[in-house]
Amino acid sequence: MKNSWIHRAGFAGVAAAAAAAAVVIAAAPAGAHVSVTGPDAARGGSAVLTFRVPNESGTGSATTMLAVQFPGLTEVNTQAMPGWRAEVTRDGAHKVTGVTWTADAGGGIGPGQFGSFAVLADGLPDTDSITLPATQTYADGQVVKWDQTSSGGSEPENPAPVLKLAPKQSGAAAGHGDVKTATPDHQDKDTTARWLGGIGIVLGALGLLGGLGMGLARRKS
Repeated sequence: MKNSWIHRAGFAGVAAAAAAAAVVIAAAPAGAHVSVTGPDAARGGSAVLTFRVPNESGTGSATTMLAVQFPGLTEVNTQAMPGWRAEVTRDGAHKVTGVTWTADAGGGIGPGQFGSFAVLADGLPDTDSITLPATQTYADGQVVKWDQTSSGGSEPENPAPVLKLAPKQSGAAAGHGDVKTATPDHQDKDTTARWLGGIGIVLGALGLLGGLGMGLARRKS
């Protein structure tokens, strides 16, 4: 009877330990990877996109280069970053197809650190989301391509950064949002208002002239 109780207690202890281990494993963070955020990104618009790049080197080597592919954007302006230089790649139609950041000699993203690379992207595609494959290069020559797409609901080992785009904003200005183009309806209303204003001025002038004429006629009589 005593041995049976010990057996049950031991089994309960093992089960509790297993449950605790499962909780620890579930709470452990997943491996970090290159990702992108753009809170204001909308279909067909422009926004600041920020790429987060963690250092995952197992040898303690620094990340010294990041290359990101873009789907032919109208324009991209890179944020100034001390210790890094940026190069924009374009196609034959002058569309932006990529940006490469390279660290100065002796610099880079060290072990246990991450870097943020921001661009002002103009002319985002009119799609629900965009995939922006990235390539991360370390000082020791290791190259990691973040270009895999998820399938079957499971995340791949090296997922490509994906940015979801908000619905296109009706009436929003094209480009960076600082220039608005008048619509034909607004143009028609503006033209009509100008014509009515001109007619009012003419009628007022005629009325004034008529009044002066009548005054002169009375004086002569």
